Amino acid sequence: MKLDRRAFVASLGGPAAISLMTPDDKADALEHYLEDRLKEADVLEGILKEVQGGQYPTVGELEARNADLDRPYRNGTGTLFVPRNDGDRTVDGRLRPLITMPEKPTLLDFFKYRFAWTGHCLQSATRALHTGMREEVVLACLLHDVVLSVMHPDHGWWGAQLLEPYVPEITTFAIRYHQTLRFYPDEAYGYVYPEGYLRVFGADYKPEPYLQRTYEFVRNHKWYEHSRLVTVNDYYAFDPNAKVSIEPFIDIMGRHFKQPKEGLGWDNSPSSHMWRTMIMPDRRL
Repeated sequence: MKLDRRAFVASLGGPAAISLMTPDDKADALEHYLEDRLKEADVLEGILKEVQGGQYPTVGELEARNADLDRPYRNGTGTLFVPRNDGDRTVDGRLRPLITMPEKPTLLDFFKYRFAWTGHCLQSATRALHTGMREEVVLACLLHDVVLSVMHPDHGWWGAQLLEPYVPEITTFAIRYHQTLRFYPDEAYGYVYPEGYLRVFGADYKPEPYLQRTYEFVRNHKWYEHSRLVTVNDYYAFDPNAKVSIEPFIDIMGRHFKQPKEGLGWDNSPSSHMWRTMIMPDRRL
């Protein structure tokens, strides 16, 4: 894989941030960066192959796979804890190395060292920024899937809980409900049901009643558009060759993300435990 040096440097926070890293940290960061690019390419390739082949499993077939207790982990396990990419896809069977977090970690530190799917989130936010969406929605696009490091099921709710103490209410709302809206097309916004979901959930899948109730609530809410715009930008953000950077979002993060002076995980907020889980994923208790 060809290394985009400019994108790599930008992903770490620029030359100033790199100058503070040890040689080992730089080596680990490079390995992590290349692995993430391979992960994203692997998932996209797999989805395209199955879409082109027209072969999708049924709900019953997926349930049969889940009945296999010889699996090394459950499908919903976060990427920090198992050597996986997305769904049943693994990369090379190895956990990725973790760099020790700073004493008072910031949101940018988590982007550098812990969050998964950063390329996808950056693509989503870049599209939102270039199409002139309000900053609270751009921030929601930037953060909408970062909680996948910890948990996949109901990640909209998990992500909203993780971020709620630190971001505007509109951003929290958009993140919480984007997951639900992914299951419901809206022609007015150009959003169609993702073909990849036919693979992940089954060709005959129908959203559970709690999702239907949630959809009806959100569809009639004054902030429906904000969550819907996250799904629109989410849908078009899986290009493994896209060149993206965190740099355009530094100021937006500064304006709308309330960074605690103690550092994320150490500020005793309702979600501090979730940030600490990412800081110390090898703790047994």
